[in-house]
Amino acid sequence: MTPSALASSETKKSVASHPEATSDNQEREFPFSDQQFKTLTKMVYDRTGIVLKDNKKNMVYGRLARRLRKLKMYSFKEYLSYLDSPDGTSETGMLINAITTNLTKFFRESHHFKHLFTACEEIVEAQTARGENRRLRLWSAGCSSGEEPYSIAIIMSELLKRTPSIDIKILATDLDTGMLQTGMSGIYNKKSAEAMPDKFKKKYTQEISETQIKMSSELRNLITFKQLNLLEQWPMKGPFDIIFCRNVMIYFDQPTKVSLGKRYAELLRPDSWLYIGHSESLPDETNLKLIGKTIYQRQDRRG
Repeated sequence: MTPSALASSETKKSVASHPEATSDNQEREFPFSDQQFKTLTKMVYDRTGIVLKDNKKNMVYGRLARRLRKLKMYSFKEYLSYLDSPDGTSETGMLINAITTNLTKFFRESHHFKHLFTACEEIVEAQTARGENRRLRLWSAGCSSGEEPYSIAIIMSELLKRTPSIDIKILATDLDTGMLQTGMSGIYNKKSAEAMPDKFKKKYTQEISETQIKMSSELRNLITFKQLNLLEQWPMKGPFDIIFCRNVMIYFDQPTKVSLGKRYAELLRPDSWLYIGHSESLPDETNLKLIGKTIYQRQDRRG
């Protein structure tokens, strides 16, 4: 995820000569004081409720050191100042993503994909009955490294085999350009595909090494990967039949959840579907009704 602007970098200093250096960080690339650790972990707690105890300091350092390098910063003091600035708003999400453990696998929360096939089949049947073109538009919001949109694409490919001639497009967005590059490459570690049914592995993946697989061009052609900050303006107009936004809203406060839920509802067709993460929920103000385990449906506004 790349912020809209980078804070200006300080002149690089060696750790040994830096005034914040202590015996705890003599060997570290960046000075990292106990107070800076506490400030960062409070940010994480305030946003997620996750408690990071003192024994997690090295873990936090290791994950955030990558962010400092990417941002071309030379100290945690500079990084904290950036987080506290207007330009650092989007970086707060990156901070949370870097510190929290993001489990991304194919067919995670498999009940969503079972529902997805049935829901899309019903949508297409209704379009056919009305004499409309068969068309499906799906959005994976916060797609990370792409396992989710590829799982969606597999279900859509299976639907196409049963009901051909459907115009299907899958939009996959994330703020992290590095994650998007992985998605566009379609190359993954075999471990991430452990939950993928064997029949799908045979159909839709190619083994390219002892540890890696590559997703088929059939799937890649269904997906468009784009960078997007969910909290900023959205260029797409919709409408969508399906939106996946899983394990993203857990990091937002209640007003942001309400706002985001309303924006999703506006982009969904009436009676279409939103899937969220297993530990998430949406407020009632969003015009989305919970109809199953972490499955919401937009309620058609009837006058």
